[in-house]
Amino acid sequence: MDKMNFNLSRRAFLANTSKTGLALSLGGTAILSACSGDVKGDAQSVLATSMTQTPLAFDFSALEPHIDAMTMEIHFTKHAAGYAKNLNDAMGEEQVDSSRSLEDILGNISKFSTKMRNNGGGHYNHELFWKVMTPDAAERPDGDLAEAINSSFGSFEEFASQFETAAKTRFGSGWAWLVVGADKKLAIGSTPNQDNPLMDISDFKGTPLLGLDVWEHAYYLNYQNRRADYVSAFWNIVNWKTVAERFAAASM
Repeated sequence: MDKMNFNLSRRAFLANTSKTGLALSLGGTAILSACSGDVKGDAQSVLATSMTQTPLAFDFSALEPHIDAMTMEIHFTKHAAGYAKNLNDAMGEEQVDSSRSLEDILGNISKFSTKMRNNGGGHYNHELFWKVMTPDAAERPDGDLAEAINSSFGSFEEFASQFETAAKTRFGSGWAWLVVGADKKLAIGSTPNQDNPLMDISDFKGTPLLGLDVWEHAYYLNYQNRRADYVSAFWNIVNWKTVAERFAAASM
């Protein structure tokens, strides 16, 4: 994989905070943003999620054989599209300020309806899911993210094993996560249904870097009941560049 250049080093961040700075508290984690157009891929833009569905960056068939085209098409155009629509319906029904960020809503989700929780979480989770997959995946991360994984878990192999365990053992439907916690350390966990680590009601909190959908609709056409095979195949399509960009932004 090409050497990553994110221009998100501590030095670059400190240099730009003299212009503008913003701290967002998200479910016990802090995301610091330089809020400056002079910083490529600044923390705010890297970590922010649109309220509407973002077009896929690849064709439905691009992730084959690991995820088949029909699953991708149904997943994106039916399931994910439904979450996006229902999220915006809930915002209208609950008279939520349209300028409010999705991350802020999720960080205070206990104040909102079940409809907002399910669809706000579903939309956020899927928007992240599409971003952290690519047909041009590197075998593993490098740079600062690789060092952080080795520091937190001992090795990439141990990290992958723990992540797979979180995904395979999530009872019923849900998600497996790699996050940066409030202590700026990496952690692995899972959440049920469409909950995620940004939510104030979640037992597992942090800023998501990598998320894996383990709802049956994400894999059943190809893998049937073999969730473990789907989870193992995921490593072939992880977009480590995007994960590393999120890590750099969340670690500021």
